[in-house]
Amino acid sequence: MSDFVYAPPGDAPVVVHADDQVLVVDKQAGLLSVPGRGEDRADCLIARLRGAFPTVLLVHRLDLDTSGVMVFALTPHAQRHLSKQFEERQTKKVYVARLSGRLEHAQGRVDLPLIVDWPNRPRQKVDHAEGRPAQTDWRVVRASDAETRVRLMPVTGRSHQLRVHMASLGHPILGDPLYATGQAAAHPRLMLHAESLRFRHPDSGVQMGFSAPVPF
Repeated sequence: MSDFVYAPPGDAPVVVHADDQVLVVDKQAGLLSVPGRGEDRADCLIARLRGAFPTVLLVHRLDLDTSGVMVFALTPHAQRHLSKQFEERQTKKVYVARLSGRLEHAQGRVDLPLIVDWPNRPRQKVDHAEGRPAQTDWRVVRASDAETRVRLMPVTGRSHQLRVHMASLGHPILGDPLYATGQAAAHPRLMLHAESLRFRHPDSGVQMGFSAPVPF
C-alpha cells in the first residue's frame, strides 16, 4: 500500500436526510470519512459537508473504499446520543457485498475475534488469544460459481470487520486491496456498500431508517 495515491472523487456529497440534529449522507467510495495523515489527505467527507453544515460532528466512520449510508450529528447532544447507540449496538446496519467464489450455505454467522496486525497496519487479523469479540451475520442474495452477492449484518463494529470475516471464510470481498489476492483483487473498487442504517432520533427517540442504492 506504500504506492497508494489518494485521488478522491470530485462529486458533491449526496444528502439523504437533514434536520436540526442529524445529517444522513451517501458516502462515495474512494473518499475518506475524516482527514488522513498529511496535507494530501485533507479532503474528506466531513470537510466537504462543513460548508453547508458548519456544526457537523463525527459519529462513526466508513472505510475509504466503502460507500453508503453514514450519519453525522449536528449538535453535541446528538453526537453523544448517537455515539451511545453505536457503542451499545442499538443501531442496525446492513451492507451489500460481492464475494469471490460461491458460498456453500444460504446464511450464517462469523464469530472471530479481531486485532490490529501491527507490522502490517492498517490490516486487522483474527486472534483468538488477544482479539476483541467480533460477530457478523450474513445471508446470500444470489450466487454463481464465480461470485456471491450477500447482505452482511455486523453485530459488532470492529475495524475492517466485514472484510476480514469474509476473507476468513475463503471468500474475500471483490476488489479488496488488503484481503483479496489475484483476480479477486482486480476490481475498480471494493465491492462493499452500506445499504441501510437504522437508529433512534436523538430528540424524539423515534426509530428512523435510511438507505442508499447499491452502485454495483
